[in-house]
Amino acid sequence: MTMQTADIRLLQVFEEIYKTRSVTRAADNLGLGQPAVSIALGRLREHFDDPLFVRIANVMEPTPLARELEPQVSGTLASLEQVFGYRSGFDPTTAERTFCISMTDISQLVLLPRLWAHLRRTSPGIHIDIVPLSTDTPRLLESGEADLALGFMPQLEAGFYQQSLFRQRYVCVASADHPRIRNRLSLKQFEREEHAVVTTSGTGHLILAREIASQGITHNIALRVPNYLGIAFVVEQTDMLVTIPERLAEVLEGRGRFKVFPVPFTLPDYAVKQHWHERYHHDPGNRWLRSVLSELLSNAGAGGARRP
Repeated sequence: MTMQTADIRLLQVFEEIYKTRSVTRAADNLGLGQPAVSIALGRLREHFDDPLFVRIANVMEPTPLARELEPQVSGTLASLEQVFGYRSGFDPTTAERTFCISMTDISQLVLLPRLWAHLRRTSPGIHIDIVPLSTDTPRLLESGEADLALGFMPQLEAGFYQQSLFRQRYVCVASADHPRIRNRLSLKQFEREEHAVVTTSGTGHLILAREIASQGITHNIALRVPNYLGIAFVVEQTDMLVTIPERLAEVLEGRGRFKVFPVPFTLPDYAVKQHWHERYHHDPGNRWLRSVLSELLSNAGAGGARRP
């Protein structure tokens, strides 16, 4: 039998009469009218087939059955109060917890050093597991194997909470020693040169490919690689061009011999977002992690969390 709100009220009436030995005082303590308490007592007597309390010298004395019931009633009410009063807390300065974040290799290069520095400074007991964004990412979020997904993931637009962190745009990168490209990159040069492209999921690669095709621009692809981790070495040591997200170019610039140019044709930017499943929407630890990532990555135009 499922316990209903009315059943809990009956237990409260029993407990107050037992403590006060008075229907009137029990009613006052519970904020009920005396008739309501009398009705509740009548239901209790009917249920247990016992008077439970008998008036002796103007005092409601418990019967032997009532004395047997009292510890169980008191314990049940105490447990219910503990359950309904419980609020999960999370203190990042003392918590020990491992979070799993699904992210692109770009995010690993751009975000992880700052995230790790922040955690070591403020939350030494927090550890991070990184898994790549993939077609399996929605399942990982649903199962709880991953706490967050970070990147450009149109397949996560429906059914998941999301928050825009920043707008990303593309730039073109060439070796500083490129023999034909000097101080600017024209569309003709873009079409004439060989290109390396990155086909990893979770980035705006599909936007780039679609726009180039729709505008009829020649894209002479000589090399396809699955991630961005090795692309810097390819560009630095060859004559190939690569079109990459601007924040990655900012990381690479100054760490090698590169030239960074605007893309010589119109190309839309895109939103990098963090996504999470409903099961963790109210989890204090997950909320804290989302706020940390938002603080580290957001710009002034970032939006609030929403679920389509």
